[in-house]
Amino acid sequence: PALFMENARKGSIVSRANSIGSTSASSVPNTDDEDSDCAQESPKEIYKDQRRRAHTQAEQKRRDAIKKGYNDLQAIVPTCEQQDFSISSQKLSKAIVLQKTIDYIQFLHKEKKKQEEEVSTLRKDVMALKIMKVNYEQIVKAHQNNPNEGKNLISDEVKFNVFQGIMDSLFQSFNASVSVTSFQELSACVFSWIEEHCKPQTLRDVVIGVLHKVKSQLY
Repeated sequence: PALFMENARKGSIVSRANSIGSTSASSVPNTDDEDSDCAQESPKEIYKDQRRRAHTQAEQKRRDAIKKGYNDLQAIVPTCEQQDFSISSQKLSKAIVLQKTIDYIQFLHKEKKKQEEEVSTLRKDVMALKIMKVNYEQIVKAHQNNPNEGKNLISDEVKFNVFQGIMDSLFQSFNASVSVTSFQELSACVFSWIEEHCKPQTLRDVVIGVLHKVKSQLY
């Protein structure tokens, strides 16, 4: 009995010691696992961080593109380079760059319209010259077919002298009769001059007088 009681007492002591050890071990915090959990971010936080970085990069690209666009406009538009002395030391604002660009585009549209009108006029002139060329070619061809026909033709010098004499006579009468002080006086005097000096009989007398004068100079 004494041995049995001793063994029972030792077993109780060991059991209590094991119980205390297991309780103490279970109460100690697992620091390694918690540190690893803190070190690793959650997938949601990682996704938010990636989106924030992507948005920042996209915004920076957008701002760089806008800045490059304004720099290109300032380099292309001449009026952006020719600044006033009052603002020469200051950087042009975006509003001023846009306004100067609009003004320059409107100027280019006007110049384009003007050039198109000039091209249209030149095309008409070219068409008229082509018609004249065809007519002169026909005249030359007719002269080549009839070489004796042009012997009795009047020279260009004689024609010019006749035209000059008629125009001089008309200008002298116009200058003496018409006043150009104002448009009202010009309008009133022109009608009177036409009725008096441009009648068929008057013009006939002028032409006959010029022809006699030219004839006397030639012979």
